[in-house]
Amino acid sequence: MKEKIIHFMQGRYGAYGADALTKFLMAAGLVMILISSAFTGKNTGLVCFLIGWSVIIYCYYRLISKNVTKCYAQNQAFLARTSGIRRFFRKQISMLRQRKVYHIYRCPECKQKIRIPRGKGKIEVKCPKCSTTFIKNS
Repeated sequence: MKEKIIHFMQGRYGAYGADALTKFLMAAGLVMILISSAFTGKNTGLVCFLIGWSVIIYCYYRLISKNVTKCYAQNQAFLARTSGIRRFFRKQISMLRQRKVYHIYRCPECKQKIRIPRGKGKIEVKCPKCSTTFIKNS
């Protein structure tokens, strides 16, 4: 059976896995279905349910599509439009990881972020950008 699926997926866009747009649409579709469960018995719930399932069906359509160039272009456009949001979250995650080992201070003059190792006591910090010195606890 596995070989039949592999043979079926040859030449299709989803042969090597789902791209970022497909993953995002799948998550959005599942969220819409979960939201629809909060509005049971109302037209809003039915609309959310139908939208959620239509998005999920579109995800599977993209995965079995043979028009690889169009799906690739859609994914590249999605990545280009969301690059700022993804960069923001990567930066926040990086700063959270660094806070375990470093204190991150801002220079009082130029507002440059400065990373100081933790556990060194009171130290004099010199800003690499404007050469302002100030004392901080690490």
